[in-house]
Amino acid sequence: MDFGLSEQQSAIETSVKKICARFDDSYWSKAEEEARFPAEFHAAMAEGGWLGVTMPEELGGAGLGVTEAAIMMHTVAAGGGGQSAASSIHINLFGPHAIVVHGSPEQKRRWLTPLIEGKQKACFGVTEPDAGLNTTNVSTFAAREKGGYRVRGRKMWTSTAQVADKILLLTRTTPREECERPTDGMTLFYADLDRSKIEVRRIHKLGRNAVDSNAVFIDDLFVPEADRIGEEGKGFSYLLHSLNPERVLVASEAIGLGRDALRRAAAYAKERVVFGRPIGQNQGIQHPLAECWTKLESAWWMTLRAGWLYDQGLSCGAEANAAKFLAGQAAFESATRAVLTHGGMGYAREYQVERLFRESILPRIAPVTEQLILSFIAEKVLGLPKSY
Repeated sequence: MDFGLSEQQSAIETSVKKICARFDDSYWSKAEEEARFPAEFHAAMAEGGWLGVTMPEELGGAGLGVTEAAIMMHTVAAGGGGQSAASSIHINLFGPHAIVVHGSPEQKRRWLTPLIEGKQKACFGVTEPDAGLNTTNVSTFAAREKGGYRVRGRKMWTSTAQVADKILLLTRTTPREECERPTDGMTLFYADLDRSKIEVRRIHKLGRNAVDSNAVFIDDLFVPEADRIGEEGKGFSYLLHSLNPERVLVASEAIGLGRDALRRAAAYAKERVVFGRPIGQNQGIQHPLAECWTKLESAWWMTLRAGWLYDQGLSCGAEANAAKFLAGQAAFESATRAVLTHGGMGYAREYQVERLFRESILPRIAPVTEQLILSFIAEKVLGLPKSY
């Protein structure tokens, strides 16, 4: 077994670190306070060729695997920008996966090239207010008509829709009650985000305010048949291809954020002197920080294992879910401990850990809850009866 990064993987880490170093704490604080998309960071990553790390080489991408994407996103999140940095480019890595696998050559050229070049941005329209994690319950409907479909419905928690040009849209094309299975009758589109037919309403939220989340209202949107991905009615199965890669990427981002919070906490503990000694000399500070390191490290190797399994074409559902579970908890604990280590100053924006703390809750609840992960592992790994 080789537990080290390859030369190529180490080069990815080094190159992305250099880009992240150009965007300091003040940049991310300002983007957070102004609720402004980090366009300069997005452009720098595009210029470096990183928005196409998992895209086909013939389109200008790097054609690399989920493992390399995870290493890249871990580096991005650890570079000071946390979830705000990671989420600004996250959709490029997992969102278009259905297009990569099931899109026609013409669709790939038309859709993926602008994403790789950073000339277009996309958002992910799947979650709905009355469906949540029960994706088969989506009610957004695409009715067939001459030349395409007429779409009406509502999506929730659609990130980057304020700045997006395109929307990856999961719809029903056959009512659920008319389908043999709940997963049938769902169709995936990659549509223009036509703001004359789509209202994007920003959700005010706890953290990661540099990257917007939205309620999206779709009213009478015409989508040409040429913008349908694959076959009608097969959208749910196409969507499944991106679920495990997304869990791996979310895990890697969470660990990056957690490691940044831990780094800041350890640095403060060495500098802060109370009662004539640095607080980092006290075991009451040392031990919780050391424990955070062990949990982040464990989650990181589970994440890399899940990525490796996926890239080898092997089953990785349990590992990808476990990685997301472990990483989310480890990041949250590390960010919480970072605030507590800073004491009163942990509550001040100047030291950044409060921002990381607010962002650290996100990978615990999205894109799938911890409870559903545990139910999945109980059923698929331990052979226990299905609970939902």
